[in-house]
Amino acid sequence: MKLFLNLGIWLALPASLAFAGDDPITLESNKAAIELVQSHADYLWTLIAACLVFFMQAGFALVEAGFTRAKNSINIMMKNLMDFSIGSIVFFAVGFGLMFGVSKGGFIGTTGFFLSDYTPGGDPWVLAFWMFQAVFCATAATIVSGAMAERTKFIGYIAYSIGLSAIIYPIFGGWAWGSLFNGSGWLEGLGFIDFAGSTVVHSVGGWAALAGAIVLGPRIGKYTKEGKIRPIPGHNIPLAALGVFILWLGWFGFNPGSTTAANKDIAMIFVNTNLAAAAGSILAMITSWVKFGKPEISMSLNGALAGLVAITSPCATVSPMSSIIIGAIAGVIVVFSVLFFEKIRVDDPVGAVSVHGVCGAWGTLAAGIFNMGGTSASIIGVQLIGIAACFAWTFPLAFILFKLIDKTIGLRVSKEEEMTGLDQTEHGGNAYPDFEVSSYIQG
Repeated sequence: MKLFLNLGIWLALPASLAFAGDDPITLESNKAAIELVQSHADYLWTLIAACLVFFMQAGFALVEAGFTRAKNSINIMMKNLMDFSIGSIVFFAVGFGLMFGVSKGGFIGTTGFFLSDYTPGGDPWVLAFWMFQAVFCATAATIVSGAMAERTKFIGYIAYSIGLSAIIYPIFGGWAWGSLFNGSGWLEGLGFIDFAGSTVVHSVGGWAALAGAIVLGPRIGKYTKEGKIRPIPGHNIPLAALGVFILWLGWFGFNPGSTTAANKDIAMIFVNTNLAAAAGSILAMITSWVKFGKPEISMSLNGALAGLVAITSPCATVSPMSSIIIGAIAGVIVVFSVLFFEKIRVDDPVGAVSVHGVCGAWGTLAAGIFNMGGTSASIIGVQLIGIAACFAWTFPLAFILFKLIDKTIGLRVSKEEEMTGLDQTEHGGNAYPDFEVSSYIQG
């Protein structure tokens, strides 16, 4: 084994170092070589993880399309495509600097716009780190798409995506994660635990989704004249299920990748991530079985996502057994949360507010309750401060943003456009040209 390790180090050495002197190459005499190999491994793992998180965009697109009607499938795909495309440019130009730039007061960054931290010939780590953070930003933005599905103007949605990627997500992210690069944040200064983003990514997306759903109002036909809830089934549950499996896979980049280092810590993070997802799916299935008399598929799928969201904050700081408990509780919470928001007439076609906002808050609190390093009232208090700060920052700002969009370029399509379907009216296309797509809604 030592022979292969020495060979690997030798191959990684620059020629000037590998052949300097006559001394044999040993682990002790080649500390620089070992550090070089580790550095290259860190780059590789971080970029592989970024690829996995990028693939989550496909998962979100399929979940949202499957849980909504066929006549809006192109619109779902376009929103997810633009969330990543526009988000990448905006995060490059503005968001990364606000989130990770040097900051004297600990509020927002003041340098790093247009990735100015990188100069040709300089340290390329900023490029790998930016790529990993860019896919996180896109994830936060695309969470909102599902909650606003089937009735949002495309141009209005693009305006929202710019606002979240440039301002809302980066500033809160800087409060919690700024020191990961050049910045500093007041929340992390308090000891706030959010390893991979239950709050920073998922609750930010979830609370923005809540604001958007409230400003838009429910879809036509969602509630009867008497105020009763009328289900609007998704057109392709197998597509949604495929999306959940893709997201589950992507989360193995999301959580373990947040180490941004190829080290042994990722093993436990992988295990915790998987166990929480499995427990969330099982408990959501059981809860829906008891509640509705049948093991309901959409709730079971969202249960897996709820478990994944919940474990995102504590994945590196809790035990595997605690991960099962955290995911299981999330699986129960998500069922009752979906029913609650439907009851108060917040129409969220995919359950994004419940999965990401509510279960993100639960996961962040759980990071304090189940912390392997010991828990205390002060730790839990800091977690609660972080949860409250996220809502107090994100929801009002997103609500104002959506209201401004609504009063200017418009946020909701007309009744006729909604009935016809956004694929035709917004994009001039049909996702299923060989099939008849009905736009009829009863009542």
